[in-house]
Amino acid sequence: MGTRGGGLYVGRRAAAAGAALLLALLVALLALSALYGRCRQEAAPPPPASRAPGPAAPPAPAAAAGSVRRLPHHLLPLHYDLELWPRVRPGQEGPFAFTGQVNITVCCLQDTDTAVLHSAGLQSRGAAAVRGPLSEPGAAVEVAGLRLEEEGEVEVLELRGRLRAGRRYVLQLGFQGRLEEDLDGLFLTRYTDRGRSSMLIASQMEPTYARRVYPCFDEPAMKATFNIRIVHDPSYVALSNMPAIDVSEVKDENGSLWTVTTFNTSLKMSTYLTAFVICDFDYVTRTERGNEIRIWARKEAVKNGYIDYALNITGPIFSFLEDILNVSYPLPKTDLVALPDFGAGGMENWGLMIFQEASLMNLPSDEFTSRKAMIALIVSHELGHQWFGNLVTMSWWNDLWLNEGLASYFEYLGATFVEPKLSLDKIFYAHVVQPVLREDSEIVRSLSVSEEKIKGSFSLMSLFDNITYSKGASITWMLSSFLTEKLFIRALTSYLKEFSFSNANQDDLWTHIQMVVDAQDEVQLPASVKQIMDSWTCQNGFPVLTLNLTTGTIRQEQIFNKKNRKSTDSYNNTWIIPISWMRNGSSQPLTWLDKSSKMFPEMQVSESEYDWILLNVNLSGYYRVNYDQLNLKRLARLLENDPKAIPAVSRFQLIDDVFALTDFGYVPIETALELTKYLAKEDELFIWNGVLLNLIPDNLESTLKNYEVYPLLKKYLLKRMLPIYHYYAGFIHQNVDALEDDYFAQVYLEKLFATACWLGLQDCLDLSSELYAKWMDNPEYKIPFLIRRTVCCYGVAVGSDKEWNFAWKMYNHTDSIEEDEDILLYAMSCAKEPWLLHRYLQYGLSDTLFSSNCTSAIISHIVTKDIGHRIAWEFITENWPLLSQEYGQELLHDVLKVMGRFVKTDVQIQELQVFYNATLEEDEREAITLLLESAKLENIERGKLLIKVARWLKKNVDD
Repeated sequence: MGTRGGGLYVGRRAAAAGAALLLALLVALLALSALYGRCRQEAAPPPPASRAPGPAAPPAPAAAAGSVRRLPHHLLPLHYDLELWPRVRPGQEGPFAFTGQVNITVCCLQDTDTAVLHSAGLQSRGAAAVRGPLSEPGAAVEVAGLRLEEEGEVEVLELRGRLRAGRRYVLQLGFQGRLEEDLDGLFLTRYTDRGRSSMLIASQMEPTYARRVYPCFDEPAMKATFNIRIVHDPSYVALSNMPAIDVSEVKDENGSLWTVTTFNTSLKMSTYLTAFVICDFDYVTRTERGNEIRIWARKEAVKNGYIDYALNITGPIFSFLEDILNVSYPLPKTDLVALPDFGAGGMENWGLMIFQEASLMNLPSDEFTSRKAMIALIVSHELGHQWFGNLVTMSWWNDLWLNEGLASYFEYLGATFVEPKLSLDKIFYAHVVQPVLREDSEIVRSLSVSEEKIKGSFSLMSLFDNITYSKGASITWMLSSFLTEKLFIRALTSYLKEFSFSNANQDDLWTHIQMVVDAQDEVQLPASVKQIMDSWTCQNGFPVLTLNLTTGTIRQEQIFNKKNRKSTDSYNNTWIIPISWMRNGSSQPLTWLDKSSKMFPEMQVSESEYDWILLNVNLSGYYRVNYDQLNLKRLARLLENDPKAIPAVSRFQLIDDVFALTDFGYVPIETALELTKYLAKEDELFIWNGVLLNLIPDNLESTLKNYEVYPLLKKYLLKRMLPIYHYYAGFIHQNVDALEDDYFAQVYLEKLFATACWLGLQDCLDLSSELYAKWMDNPEYKIPFLIRRTVCCYGVAVGSDKEWNFAWKMYNHTDSIEEDEDILLYAMSCAKEPWLLHRYLQYGLSDTLFSSNCTSAIISHIVTKDIGHRIAWEFITENWPLLSQEYGQELLHDVLKVMGRFVKTDVQIQELQVFYNATLEEDEREAITLLLESAKLENIERGKLLIKVARWLKKNVDD
């Protein structure tokens, strides 16, 4: 499964993609219009992401309902004959239902007098029956009773006779269920196309929603073939995993005519990959190596060419994966469907992939690489699943990373193949490794989870997180690096061919890699593949390597956050670590650390300050490096004299490691700051972005101005930012289109410019005013989207009510697109006049001006501003009776978290307590008090840290 809600998929609806993932931020920005309804009430949404008025889909649960109950192994499904009949006509009002019939051919493995399979939220329809054995036509086993166990999501057929081992039977079950608008199982969704309201039906089965659509053996290892038949309204087209082979008609009990679409027999696959779409869409098509590829979308989107780019890259990525893996795609067709409303960025169903339409669409006139890269990444991820997940499926959910980690790895290979302007190692480190290293130090779970843990009330959805996706991809990257890509791919080909149409666990993968390693003598490993890789997949977290250059000793330990130093469950607290390294700019042979500490004489350095060591070159390993002060001084000096002597990814990694280790208490903040002195010579935007996120986190901008450090930081940083700022400002002034191939400019330039304006760089403020005034003079003028958010914010901030009123006017402009609306919604919170913020909040209470989701956004934007947090808090306390009806405690909780950034004394906590003691229940009051107490301690610690930063800046600001 791909991204959900705009980011690499984390806990389904639970998070906008992993929060820390920078790519998720890009997706959220670019695709916002498709993910959220419009705030303004009166206008119908425009393409390419329009959505009809009408009842909103209820929020789906963050986890699959019920418990994780394994089925007994008495019966093995071989084949399903499945009919689905959603009782939906165009324009019809709900509630909606569907009916169906499933006949499941099973092989009996062990004598039994019950048949147990999964079913959730379905009602039986007609009498259940068991035919067979098939060798005895007409024979049957009578069903004594049918029992539904809701908690375990199972259906039990109690039989009057016994099913005999070695024989085949057919379970015949009729069923019916509700067709909801919740984006899980079989669901209905509404949208607008060419100005008309429409409906469609689609499915989302992963991980355990197939049992909500039809009774089945809903476990990944219980693969079977499927014959699927869909009954639907004649005005719709029906799609499933395989090509349609027949279209006929049937009349219902009222004599009304329906269309019956019958599909070819599927390949052997898991239930979570079955897929259905019933829609009134158009499509574009091309054929790649005999594979008919069709991309379906709203008619208006197809007509306007919004899915042409996705079509153009899908075939080449398919061919790339076939060629590199040396395993052919086994289906005759592939449909990709762009839904106006879908919970994930994409879902890899075999032969019928389903996407959120923002994941597939771009304007034909949009030549910017960032938008195309986002589409290429999501499409490539789902195509990677055709091999890793569909052809070979993990045996059980505890090894989900075999699906998602490998697909996430190949997602970047496929995307950079069709968009060669992208730098593979840079975007992989910036979007995958760096964010998950931050997260993995806090999460207490291993990549491969013990099978015994996934039972009872365990939430399978909790496994769809950044550990599974990004850590899985990162250790795959490491594995490929130390094996060499040639051997790694050779092993994957062997693995895929061995387990095609079957299931595997991670030991199966290690076995095939070991076979390839044993068959050659170029790559020598210090231990078996299983020993090496289990140390990375079967224990929590990752190591930090501490290097002593005087002795040449490297020591490893599990990394801990300084606030959380406690013993944890561990494998044995030792990893078998591949170390790529360079000395004085020359690459050295790969070496290994296979114990807690080891001396490497070749890493002892001389007294020359030009003798330096760099470990984990270009991110070949999943760990952090803690250098001793001697080496850090030499590296800092090298950066000041010749930064390009260290590869760009390693520069990013060096700085990110040292700031992370500062946060965790391994090194003092002054050490990290020494590595920033060279930044005037740094021309890589992705490195600047990492530095700025460490020095000026987005959530602390409003509070940092209250400290002595701000004017010092301003002077120190601006001196170093000016070269790269002026370089890109030149493009903004003269030819912004020249940046259309600069991916990192499109992703990170906004942060650079926003920081320059926040630091008070007059040129940045003047540029914002100039471009904003240009827009005011000519509303048809387009502010460059690379810095549009910053320009609008500071255009309003340095202006008067005239600039604010223009933003308000353009926000209410009927032709404004939702991405611009979001920017303007934010920009209006940037006003420096308190009365404008008061007025804005009052506007937010009006049902005629805003929908409720935007009122919350307005409050959230203003409360984060340095002059806005008190204004927003007073507004909430004065209007709480009205706000609580709409938002309840969730809004208050979110606002109090932001207010917590400003809390440094008990008196300030008590001031907030006076209000929430009167509005919250006792248990909620206790939770908020703990939150604020924790925030107070964090702020006190931050204050101490900022004193150290200020002291260091005073000494170095003029260097």
